[in-house]
Amino acid sequence: MNTRDQQMALEQAAQRRIKDSHALDGDAGRLANFYRGWASSYELDVGRDGYCGPMIVAELAGAVQTAYLARQRTAIAILDAGCGTGLVGVELERLGFRLIDGIDLSEEMAERARQTGVYRRVQGDVDLNGPLSDYSSARYDITVCCGVFTLGHVRPEGLRELARVTRPNGFIVASTRKSYAEATSFEDEVRHLQDAGVLVPAQRLNDGRYVAEEDAHYWIFQVPENASTPTEERRL
Repeated sequence: MNTRDQQMALEQAAQRRIKDSHALDGDAGRLANFYRGWASSYELDVGRDGYCGPMIVAELAGAVQTAYLARQRTAIAILDAGCGTGLVGVELERLGFRLIDGIDLSEEMAERARQTGVYRRVQGDVDLNGPLSDYSSARYDITVCCGVFTLGHVRPEGLRELARVTRPNGFIVASTRKSYAEATSFEDEVRHLQDAGVLVPAQRLNDGRYVAEEDAHYWIFQVPENASTPTEERRL
């Protein structure tokens, strides 16, 4: 097998692993097991697939800070939700952010994020499809999530908890792979949370670059000054 054939075989194998991850139906046990085996080759695989989502999400977080948050970037608290191996965190640190926390379902992926040295702390075994019980409300100025709202991973309802841990007048920057946006009720959930006063869509970039084979939508949400918490919203 020549070098070109080997490269093609590696790219095809990477794409198969990525597609396999989309068929896990948000099941925490299956996802954790899958990423346990994928952690060592994850960055190589997504790199072969042209994954530029982390850079875009980080750049959008930087634009939000410049436009709306008066404090210096070194004082902005950020949660990287679904941090994986730390690709977004590395980009955020490059842009001057320093108070970055990461959470991920996979302890193996979280350990690789810790090794980047850009996070204050990283916690593994955190299921974004459930309550973030270890995280108090209104804790972060900006919450970022890239590769989280994708098929087989976090359900649209997970957006509620991200809003809860984000401070009033803070922001959530998120990507949604196009296939996910088309196959799920994500936009319905956004409208529901907006109607309930939990968050406000501030900006949406449609059909942005994401991976070689598919684009994504990029969202910027703001948490209102007098936001209802998800618990309050359920009582309405």
